[in-house]
Amino acid sequence: MKFKVACIQTSSGENQDSNILHLEKLFSKAFKRKPNLICLPECVALLTDSNKIIKKYDRNACKKFLEYISIKAVKYSCYILIGSVAYKKKNNKFYNRSILIGPSGKILAHYDKINLLDVSLSKEEKYFESDNYDPGKKLSYFKLPWGNLGFTICYDLRFPILFKKLLKKGVIFFSIPAAFTVTTGKDHWESLLRARAIENGCYIFAPAQCGNNTLKRKTYGHSMIIDSSLKYDPNEKFPNISKNV
Repeated sequence: MKFKVACIQTSSGENQDSNILHLEKLFSKAFKRKPNLICLPECVALLTDSNKIIKKYDRNACKKFLEYISIKAVKYSCYILIGSVAYKKKNNKFYNRSILIGPSGKILAHYDKINLLDVSLSKEEKYFESDNYDPGKKLSYFKLPWGNLGFTICYDLRFPILFKKLLKKGVIFFSIPAAFTVTTGKDHWESLLRARAIENGCYIFAPAQCGNNTLKRKTYGHSMIIDSSLKYDPNEKFPNISKNV
C-alpha cells in the first residue's frame, strides 16, 4: 500500500491570520501531489517569544485554526498533523500540543510535549518554556492505515529513550515537528534526526519553522523526511546492528 507524506515548512509569526494566508499557499502546492498525510511544524498557528504567549493567546483564534485545518482534511481526504498549538490549562499555563486530524475532520489523537526547552544559549538568546508551559506526561501514537505514527515535538528529539519507548509500542513512523533555533539547528538538527532514524530503523517526518519569526526569534528550517534500512528487534536488550552496516 502506497503512503505519500508531505512536510510543509512555514515561517509563522505573531499574527495568526497572516500565518493562515501563508499556509494556504503552501497547502495549494502540497495538495496537488495528493498526499495521504501532511505534517505541519511546531507552533504553526502562532509563533511568538515564550514570555509573550499569555498576551498573544486567544482561545477563539485557536478554535478558528483547528476548524480551518479540519475543513482542509475533509476537502482533500487526508490526515493532517498540526505540529503544535498552545493549549491553555486551568492553571493559566499551557501544553505544547500536537494534534492529528483525520479525513473525517475529527481529532484522532494528541500529544503534549514532554521535554521542555530551558536553555541560555547566550546573554541575548534564552528560552525557558517551563515558565509558561507544563510538560506532558504520556506517550502518544496513532494507528494509521500504513502503520503506527508516534508523536514527538522539537526538543524531544534529544531524548532517545522516548523514541525507544514508542518503538516498543510498534511505531514505525515518528513525527518531529519543530521550531529549532538557528544557533543549535546548524550543528545538531540533521545529525539528531538521522541518529533517531538509524538507531530505531524507522521513518522520520520532520516539518520545521524557518526564517525570522519575531524580532528576537529565528528558526533553522531544513524540513526532512528520513528513512532507515537498519532494523532490529526492539525487545533485544543490546541489539547488534553491525551486521546491517
